[in-house]
Amino acid sequence: MAKAPNAFGAFFPMEEVKTAVENMADEQQNLLDERALAEATSDPAARIEALRREIEHHTYLYYAQDAPEISDGAFDSLMRELRELEAAHPELVDPSSPTQRVGGYVGEQFAPVRHARRMYSLDNAMDLEELDAWIERVTEAFGRMVPVVCELKIDGSSIALTYEDGRLVRAATRGDGTTGEDVTANMRTVKDVPLRLREAALGGLRDAAAPVELRGEVYMPKSSFDALNAAAVANGKQAFANPRNAAAGSLRQKDPAITANRDLSTFIYAVADERALAVEGQWELLAWLREAGFHVNPDVELCETREAVHAFCKRAIERREDLPYEIDGVVVKVNAFSQQESMGYTARAPRWAVAFKFPPEEKTTLLHDITVQVGRTGKLTPVAEMEPVVVAGSTVARATLHNEDEVHRKDVRVGDTVIVRKAGDVIPEVLGPVLALRPADAAVWRMPATCPSCGSPVIREEGEVDFRCISIDCPAQALERLLHWASRGAMDIDGMGEEIVSRLVEDGRLSDVADYYTLDEVELSLLDMGRVNKDGEPIRLGSTVAKKLVAAIDESRARPFARALFGLGIRHVGKTIAELLAAAYPSIEALMEASEEDLAAIDGVGPKIARSVYLFLRTPDNVAVIERLRKRGVAMADEAADPDEQLPQTLEGLTFVLTGSLVESGMTRDEAGAALKARGAKVSGSVSKKTSFVVAGEAAGSKYDKAVTLGVPVLDEAALLRILETGEAPELPTVD
Repeated sequence: MAKAPNAFGAFFPMEEVKTAVENMADEQQNLLDERALAEATSDPAARIEALRREIEHHTYLYYAQDAPEISDGAFDSLMRELRELEAAHPELVDPSSPTQRVGGYVGEQFAPVRHARRMYSLDNAMDLEELDAWIERVTEAFGRMVPVVCELKIDGSSIALTYEDGRLVRAATRGDGTTGEDVTANMRTVKDVPLRLREAALGGLRDAAAPVELRGEVYMPKSSFDALNAAAVANGKQAFANPRNAAAGSLRQKDPAITANRDLSTFIYAVADERALAVEGQWELLAWLREAGFHVNPDVELCETREAVHAFCKRAIERREDLPYEIDGVVVKVNAFSQQESMGYTARAPRWAVAFKFPPEEKTTLLHDITVQVGRTGKLTPVAEMEPVVVAGSTVARATLHNEDEVHRKDVRVGDTVIVRKAGDVIPEVLGPVLALRPADAAVWRMPATCPSCGSPVIREEGEVDFRCISIDCPAQALERLLHWASRGAMDIDGMGEEIVSRLVEDGRLSDVADYYTLDEVELSLLDMGRVNKDGEPIRLGSTVAKKLVAAIDESRARPFARALFGLGIRHVGKTIAELLAAAYPSIEALMEASEEDLAAIDGVGPKIARSVYLFLRTPDNVAVIERLRKRGVAMADEAADPDEQLPQTLEGLTFVLTGSLVESGMTRDEAGAALKARGAKVSGSVSKKTSFVVAGEAAGSKYDKAVTLGVPVLDEAALLRILETGEAPELPTVD
């Protein structure tokens, strides 16, 4: 048990340390009082229970209170005795025993777990002005400024812990907010997570036997993260990008023993259903959590004025670098649960809380080169190659420069000292050069005239900022094009993921999408996966997986023509546009004969998309691939629809936008969209004033917010199901 500094990087005063050392002098003689020791010695079960209580007590003091009373040696001595007694009496082993934190097995983890209540995201306030706007909304809701609780926003991985009868029974990741993954075995290894609640806190439960779901953040201390990455690099493995990713990856290890060695910690700060506890607000909840044995961040404050909130945020920014863990902001919550309930939720976030995000951290570093990356659609993107520098908790060595115009606008040149930050503390961004440090020979950068991957000429369409390579056989585009073709929205070749596709590309068996239809079961089963087993023999894909893949490939031949069009990866042609094109020209032959003007005349297409499709279908390499697809049985035409089977087009003229997860029905958004289209509706990917309805499922995102802003009617999933059942949409509101 190595001691870390307490909150905001401060260590305990020397007089406290001295007192603690003095108290430890005869610690091993007085760990259990005389009466308890006598009873326990004559009764193994009693002795085991006494040891467990004592170990839990000292674990609580160490992790939750930052106030250890005994030395590491004494603690280890207690643990050793408990292990020996449990080994001698296996019938007395209990899953909540401190000895059960570290497992050595590979279990069936990551089963889906439905949360007691949805785990919402938080709306962000990117500056004090936006924070004040939220405070104003709270003040307006209650006619006055109400007490709020300020907490540090831990940059970790969300966790939900469920206790029954005071014992930890389940731990789950956030997942999509409604359903997470079961990581119970791994969370049992995290030392500051109590396997059972402290007796002193049980009285705070309204029903001690009922399950209670508590929530917080799993994080990896900075020092542990640095040590983990150093070990990874030393062993030739890839380092983690940041402590948050390291924490999330550690939670999802198949072997709990690996998780145990990752030195994870937690801060717990929420309850799924506040009615489970006899507390009235967030401030009381935090006190109860401490009493229950959880590690609760001490850097919290109950604020009653706007000025106090600002002051807390300012202190957090100033102390950020000194903390032993990463934070990326401050969470501000209305304190009283009754007031929280009164304010309620939007489709994705509580109205009673907001996350104040810190200003992006900025660093300087050297720009060594500007390289060009070729994407799936042939887009050429300049990339800044920089001297590695740590920004907002992770190492940055590359950052997109987007396009040539942006390079010139920022006036960055090879050899410059550039200013780097992370947009939203996530995406690396080059802000610009330090001109005073520019070398005299630094030249203006220009996009190359030919594709750096295949050597084909690149084009820049009129009115566009991007340069593109439009050759379908471009090697740099191959992997992304191949994955796109096999994706669920396109040809849906189930099981054909990135690892398998990458191996097939490396082996020279896949170069374009037509090659999928030349693969056979024997060949796939022998595919070398680039790994070896414990005997040093190469791991092959195997016949079982190969058989499934061949069946999925065969099944994909019969996908509708629109799916194949989308799968080809034509620029600007998403699923909706592909459907419009297939409806107007239901065969590849007809589409290839259409003029640019004909294509542009299709409702919803227009000149820009028409130009892209026209050029794609007149590129010889692309035509050759399409011909090979047709010869190998891929449907490049739709069968004429039977008018008798067509559903009444009752939704014609209406435009729907789908967002979030459809939990009740279990449909995907694609499936729901297809059902709407079957009744004549148009389904769009973006919200505008012309949108008729937005359907918002669980965890609806920015599309919901835009709908509210534009006054577009928002439907829930139940309303969607009624529309699909009856074929009738609600009446649109009249505009005065």
